[in-house]
Amino acid sequence: MSQMMDKSTENPGNDPVSTKSNGSIKSDEKTSTDGGINVGMMEKFRRSFRLPTRKNPPSPGDKESKLSPESDEPAKMLDSAASPQPPLPSLSPGSASTSPKNNQKKEDDESDVSSNKSKPLTPSNTDPSMPRFDNTFNRLRESFPWRRKKEVDTLPSEDLKEEKGLGDGSSATCLENEEKKEEDESDVSSLKSKPPTPSKTDPSMPRFDNTFNRLRESIRWRRKKEVDTLPSEDLKEEKVTPTFEEYLEIQAFCEATQQLIDREKHLFWETAEANKEAVEKLAADHKALEERVWQTLQQSLSLSSEEASVSALKSAVKAINLEEEQDQLWKQRSQTPPAWRPSEWKKRHDEVLQKLVNGRMDNPSSPTGDQVNQSSIQADIQSMDRQLKDDLQWVVEKVKNCYPPEMDICNFYARQYHQTFKARLRKIVGSVDDEDCSFLLRWVKESYPEILEKPELTSNINTEALGNLLPDELLKPLEEKYLSNQQSDLMIYIDRVLDEAKKEWDQGKEPTRDDGCYASAVAYDVIQFINDIVTSAQKIVRDPHKAQKITSNLTDFMQRYKEFHEDVIKQNKPHSKAFIKANLSCVKQFKDFLVKHDLFLEDVQKNCLPVLTEMKQSAHTYLLTPVHKVLKPHYQKVGTNDWLKKNTFEKLLNSTEEELQQLQGSSQSSYQELIGQLYQEVAEEYVRRLLKGEVKLKDSNQQQKAYETVKENAEKLHELFAEMGSKQDWLKEILTKIAEVLKLQDTPAIQMQIVSLGSAYPDLSEKHISALLKLKANLSKADKKTIKTTVLDILKESHTNAETRAFFSKVEVVGS
Repeated sequence: MSQMMDKSTENPGNDPVSTKSNGSIKSDEKTSTDGGINVGMMEKFRRSFRLPTRKNPPSPGDKESKLSPESDEPAKMLDSAASPQPPLPSLSPGSASTSPKNNQKKEDDESDVSSNKSKPLTPSNTDPSMPRFDNTFNRLRESFPWRRKKEVDTLPSEDLKEEKGLGDGSSATCLENEEKKEEDESDVSSLKSKPPTPSKTDPSMPRFDNTFNRLRESIRWRRKKEVDTLPSEDLKEEKVTPTFEEYLEIQAFCEATQQLIDREKHLFWETAEANKEAVEKLAADHKALEERVWQTLQQSLSLSSEEASVSALKSAVKAINLEEEQDQLWKQRSQTPPAWRPSEWKKRHDEVLQKLVNGRMDNPSSPTGDQVNQSSIQADIQSMDRQLKDDLQWVVEKVKNCYPPEMDICNFYARQYHQTFKARLRKIVGSVDDEDCSFLLRWVKESYPEILEKPELTSNINTEALGNLLPDELLKPLEEKYLSNQQSDLMIYIDRVLDEAKKEWDQGKEPTRDDGCYASAVAYDVIQFINDIVTSAQKIVRDPHKAQKITSNLTDFMQRYKEFHEDVIKQNKPHSKAFIKANLSCVKQFKDFLVKHDLFLEDVQKNCLPVLTEMKQSAHTYLLTPVHKVLKPHYQKVGTNDWLKKNTFEKLLNSTEEELQQLQGSSQSSYQELIGQLYQEVAEEYVRRLLKGEVKLKDSNQQQKAYETVKENAEKLHELFAEMGSKQDWLKEILTKIAEVLKLQDTPAIQMQIVSLGSAYPDLSEKHISALLKLKANLSKADKKTIKTTVLDILKESHTNAETRAFFSKVEVVGS
């Protein structure tokens, strides 16, 4: 480009246009000190090149007319730029300038052209093939206003255009501004690389390179200011509202719905008559949106963990609510609504989710290994059970967050699953067998409530509002059938246990030992069966009294067990004692179980406990009878003259200790009861022998000696049994009180001591009192009668119905 300018200035004198222009510049304008020119001088300088050329184009016969199309471009650009560009023109894309300033300048140009019509241009003396300087300059000049116009069109806002002195125009993106800036800088760089050759004309004429640099700096300054004043990087990019189709593509259903509602309002509420094509398009879009929303809802229970999936469901729910609001607005208007109103998306939402739940219950997840041996009914219920748990857990954890609280989506899903199960159970309840009946009732009354009672579900689901899965008319027959089956099963199980024990007895096997004690599985197994079956029934039927009926036949079992126990005693085989000791442990376990648990009817407890007591007593008798046979020779020394000698009772103690060792083998609690029974029987035999009266205590010294002997015997006997684990402390007290009576000599004191003994043990009879007083040989008959009468009167008046231990009733006294 600089070469072209050099050629244009080589022969200024031969070019009329150049001569005229130079002359006008010299006469009218003043050269600036910095080599630049003012605006007015530049304007005239440009006009001197443009006007002759515009009004005197070369004729067809001229050599210039034979130039190539490329050489004609400057001329065309010159014509399009006939009106000088204002510093900051107001342009709109694709249209010519119509501002008042442009019109005024156009008139000025035309006046200048008319004044020059009479002066035809002299052809240039230069090479005809060389482009004229005025065309070259105009191409340069046109390139800058064109770029300036493009920059103006890309300003971001009206305020920014006003700041630059610009008119209306559309905004461009930040990327476009940067690209244009790079293009301008590249053009400038190319110009800088080839500086123009100084003009060979008059030195007073300003150089063209200075003029060009001033134009370039002006453009760069304005471009820089425009970029610096952009509000932010984000605002440089034009914000474009997505289309309806784009909203569907990104699953922004709420925004898509709002867009359709806005179009609907415009078509039907804001225009006199809706355009048919627009309505049809809106209807098609509405249908497309609806299909996408329902597709999203159908995936509610299988959402992926991705945020986009959850966001789509949230947007779909919002879209449904927007549609509901629009339906309500249409109800308030009198005009005819479009074909899709009311859309009733909320109702359709419920229907879609209901079908979704039904489908998941019809096709639950594949069964696990534990369902292989189950019936088809059990396998189906088990699969639906697992699907229910998984889905409700998913609703609480994921789906709930996609819905507003007022839609109460957790309770909605719970109701759908509840109703689905309810309908399925009604179909199968009448055709279940005994096994399926138990399974079904257990699931309805136990498993299903346990699912709903999980903490994470109870905080979101109102389980009480769901009600029962089965009505009473279907539930009661199932319960009766179930309880009857459970009762039969229980008796079969416990009878089988007893039969197994009898089989071992018949085979001569001793019971196994557990920690040194004989143990029988009868009590453990029977108690386990009763506890499991009755406890489970209580949970299932939710009625403890109904569940207790399962044990109504337990009394019959206890009678059969007692018969087996007595048969073992009767046969008295070598392993009989081992079996009886094991049975004692079972009796103790049965008794505790009957008393401490509420699994039995009152009649069952009342009938079974006496049977167990009889079994214990027979066992004690069987085990203790041999002991008493061993101790009998020592019993016979008590109450005799030899009895007052210490070594006589010591022999009784030694033999008793040896027998106590032989009684071990039952459980600890059963053994304590057994030796407690022996302790009482030894004490009873001791008192019986003492009251027999074979020894006569004639004076106070003998009575003192008898007191010391009885008291010492009581202490040693108690010490022996206490060491073996007995808790019968009260037996020592009886012997001590009897010893006190033997010591006392004062009649009133004797009376009070006997009253104390009789008050503690009301079974103390007149015969027992007479036998005791008979030991005191120094008392007169009158004193004995007075004491006896007074004591009996006092005891009669102070007699109460309070429960007391029996002792003297088992001490037989011969004579009076």
